[in-house]
Amino acid sequence: MSNTVWINALAELQQQGEPCVLVTIIEERGSTPRNAGSKMVVSRERLYDTIGGGHLEYKAQKIAREMLENRVRETRLERFSLGASLGQCCGGATVLLFEPMGQPQAHIAVFGAGHVGRALVPLLASLPCKVRWIDSRESEFPAQIPAGVEKVVNDEVVDEVENMPAGSYFIVMTHNHQLDLELTAAILSRGDFTYYGLIGSKSKRAKFEHRLRDRGFQAETVQRMRCPMGIAEVKGKLPVEIAVSIAGEVIAIYNANFGEKSADGEKPVPMLVPAARRSQTG
Repeated sequence: MSNTVWINALAELQQQGEPCVLVTIIEERGSTPRNAGSKMVVSRERLYDTIGGGHLEYKAQKIAREMLENRVRETRLERFSLGASLGQCCGGATVLLFEPMGQPQAHIAVFGAGHVGRALVPLLASLPCKVRWIDSRESEFPAQIPAGVEKVVNDEVVDEVENMPAGSYFIVMTHNHQLDLELTAAILSRGDFTYYGLIGSKSKRAKFEHRLRDRGFQAETVQRMRCPMGIAEVKGKLPVEIAVSIAGEVIAIYNANFGEKSADGEKPVPMLVPAARRSQTG
């Protein structure tokens, strides 16, 4: 099989913002099904290329998918004896290198395709994150959607809140105050977000706080809502000025929280900046 298969797969998955694991045979002893240097790419849904098939490939696929599920960032070495236990009769041994690619990654949901949304989404798309851009109005979206952004047209916008993974960033800027309120209630009810920003003034915040208290939300839960959102020092009313302010706040949040774990202590909250870049900015 051509070795361009795994290279093309890596490029395609990176463009889609889809994490994967690159598996490489780095050592072979005795009789093995594929030579050292053979590679395959494992995503959550698919395999690309092969390291020889059989039970070895199955075991490698299982390890890679566990790494994806747990958002592992470190590389991993595993040695396999190709005997009866692996159902392979070659009798050799193989050492595999597992390299996570495209991790970590923040998931950002932007609700609203109005003027500020259209200015903000390209900024977020230029960061190493996965953006879902959600609105009920197909006509509001621009003709060209930035690479790495998933456009979601859904009449039931609030239903999209539950489709985001734990640790996500939520940004709400729809055309309708009541819809903003319903989205706020759904997001605060989840409680497992890294950041929630709502566009609006201090008076809008006061009204929302009152209505949310009437719905039984605790004060400390409501305090997690950023409204007005964005960096206060970045003044201006133009959509791009507001968008830069919001994007700046998102960057500040993910830098401050880098490497933190979620409340259950099991999975790390997905953040944007790899360890190597963090050390450069510290």
